[in-house]
Order: sequence, then structure tokens, then C-alpha cells
Amino acid sequence: MMKFKPNQTRTYDREGFKKRAACLCFRSEREDEVLLVSSSRYPDQWIVPGGGMEPEEEPGGAAVREVYEEAGVKGKLGRLLGIFENQDRKHRTYVYVLTVTEILEDWEDSVNIGRKREWFKVEDAIKVLQCHKPVHAEYLEKLKLGCSPTNGNSVVSSHPDNNSLYVTPAQTSGLPSTVR
Repeated sequence: MMKFKPNQTRTYDREGFKKRAACLCFRSEREDEVLLVSSSRYPDQWIVPGGGMEPEEEPGGAAVREVYEEAGVKGKLGRLLGIFENQDRKHRTYVYVLTVTEILEDWEDSVNIGRKREWFKVEDAIKVLQCHKPVHAEYLEKLKLGCSPTNGNSVVSSHPDNNSLYVTPAQTSGLPSTVR
């Protein structure tokens, strides 16, 4: 079942990219188990919860709102992992780390569209996401790179406008496929 979004105003940045926000929701601060949700468009596929930012909404607030709606969780918002660009869909997504502190039994998308959620070990989540949501898999790869050396390859560059981090496919192309 598709998600119906009445009165939703899409917001775009100066380059025409749709502004989105998402969270990697972890069971604990160890960041070894991540929560994925079923896609509203393809219910048998898993995705990282996230969506479009509302006008005047800050990225962190949008990310928290999206995981509450899509995954039915609340938690402690942590660091901004980066801003990920999807050239195909013209999206820029602010991705945060969130440590889950509360799990709702029933939540908006479970009731309205039957969305499911499931905990995955980070390695398993990357494998599941690489098939149909490779940009979402990049979020978790970036998380892993933050914990390990990158062999001198620059994976993240800063954008001159506002010191935000952008990760583009070109920046990961020099890395081994196990890291990309």
C-alpha cells in the first residue's frame, strides 16, 4: 500500500535537490544493531527510516519526526553522520545517529500502511540494503569508516556553503568495493 501524504510541501536546496532527513536508529550506544523499516512502496524490502523535510524544519527535528512516524521509536539524537546525495533522485539526505530509548507498540505507519520494523546487525543491514537501496547502505558504510582507517582515501568533503558534509558516489569510487 502506498503512503498518502496530504498537504506535504516538498523543500529543496539551492541546487534543486529535495531536502530529506533520516536516522540510523541503534538499539544501544554500541551501534551494532540498527533498526530498518519496510518500504511503503515495496513492503518486502527494508529501508532506513527517513523522509522529506517540512518548510522551516531543522534537519535534526525532521529526522526525529520521520523515525517516530515510520519506525515508531523515540530516542537520543546523536551526531550528524553526513549529508548524502542521491543524484538519480535529486535528494540530499541529512543522516543522524539515534540511540533508541522508547519503542511504541503501535505507530502511525504500522496502523495506516502496515509498515514493519526489524533489528539487524550492521553487517546484515548493509547486505540487505545494498540490493535495492545502495544509498542507504552507504550510510552504514560511512558509519563503519568513522570507526576505522580509510587508507588515506577522502570519503567526505565539505561543501563551501555551510560546512556540511556531502558524500557523493565519486568520492567512494576509489575505495574497495567492500567499503563502497
